[in-house]
Amino acid sequence: MKKLLLSALVMTVLLSCNKDDDNVNNQEVNYSKLPQEFPFSKMATINGVDVINGGFGSGAAAHPSRKGEFYVITDRGPNTDYLNGKKFLTPNFTPTIMHFKINAERNVEVIKYIKLKNPSGQPITGLPNPVGMGSTGEVAYDAAGNVLGTDNYGLDSESIVAAPDGTFWVSDEYGPHIVHYSAEGVEMERISPIGVNTGTKKLPAVLAKRRANRGMEGLCMTPDGKTLVGTIQSMMLVPTKALATNTTLTRIVTFDIATGQTKQYLYRQDGGASDSVCDITALGNNEFLVIERDGNFGTQGGIKKVYRISLSSATDVNGTDLAAVDGMKVNGKALEQCTWDELTNAGIKPVTKKLAVDLVAKLGYEHDKFEGIVYLGNNKLAVFNDDDFGVVDDGSGNPKAKILPKTGKVDKGTMYVVDIQ
Repeated sequence: MKKLLLSALVMTVLLSCNKDDDNVNNQEVNYSKLPQEFPFSKMATINGVDVINGGFGSGAAAHPSRKGEFYVITDRGPNTDYLNGKKFLTPNFTPTIMHFKINAERNVEVIKYIKLKNPSGQPITGLPNPVGMGSTGEVAYDAAGNVLGTDNYGLDSESIVAAPDGTFWVSDEYGPHIVHYSAEGVEMERISPIGVNTGTKKLPAVLAKRRANRGMEGLCMTPDGKTLVGTIQSMMLVPTKALATNTTLTRIVTFDIATGQTKQYLYRQDGGASDSVCDITALGNNEFLVIERDGNFGTQGGIKKVYRISLSSATDVNGTDLAAVDGMKVNGKALEQCTWDELTNAGIKPVTKKLAVDLVAKLGYEHDKFEGIVYLGNNKLAVFNDDDFGVVDDGSGNPKAKILPKTGKVDKGTMYVVDIQ
């Protein structure tokens, strides 16, 4: 009898807990205290300049089942331009995921940090990959200008997908790679262009001609859980830097998780080669929201827009030979060599797009690197920025504080919620 009573009590407790979880998952989240900065500490001081433990906002994703919980990811770490590469101000920095929630007090509350790790479980760095494993040709230096090494599993992470099974998919700007990580951040699989010596599943070879620091800037998963969709940040150098002339052309690639089948579509940017197509978030299996931005601050003429796009009527430009280093051609020319009129005459249609929101006009948005978006439903969008760890290049390869012109304060990762059309 006692055992029966105990069993009944346990079942009652479990059912109560499940009901509480359902209430958490179904209740509406109050975002009224946003915008709100993420919490930060000081990571290092370089030449008298504080480097903050930030960078969370290069990409963003919602928790797959719990409303009000999110993941944001850093890139490769604080860096400045130097000679033929980058100074890595904290060379041992590990690209990191931050899991946080909007709590009952309507504030940002960090749940945990997840450092990315190699298949053996050791923390990776943001240092470049060696030749043959995703190298961009960039040389890594420390803050004093000494040459550093490479990292076979290094990542310049830019976007994140939180899968229903608790794992993560992350895109980057080196390979460009799409890397599958466990819930603890351990690498499970690395998918790279044909010709890059990583895993067995491959992306089209032409994607290796991304420009340095302008690789796969965005990544999302379709609602059916079957397909990853990635955005290349800007025009690729196909066939070469000198011959790639269509500065408004960039690419979207889809990857079937089960089969490895890929497709490519063209995206027509409003700006030119210096502008960026950043994060992407799904509205449906063929409809998405994407970021278009330039590199200026909002009060200095910055462009920070989100477009609704559809792949439904767009032409797959994967071509028949995925190993072709210049990809599909039209009249003997790479797609980046063709004008839009030439592409139209060849029957190639880019994705359709329609403005969803202009953040500068809507919010007076000031951050330069608007890089993360999450669709919340009901035409509400969460937006995030990459604060560059609070530093920028002083023009001589050294860091200086990254100051927002509008406020005179150091830029910090901030979450906003905005209504869209």
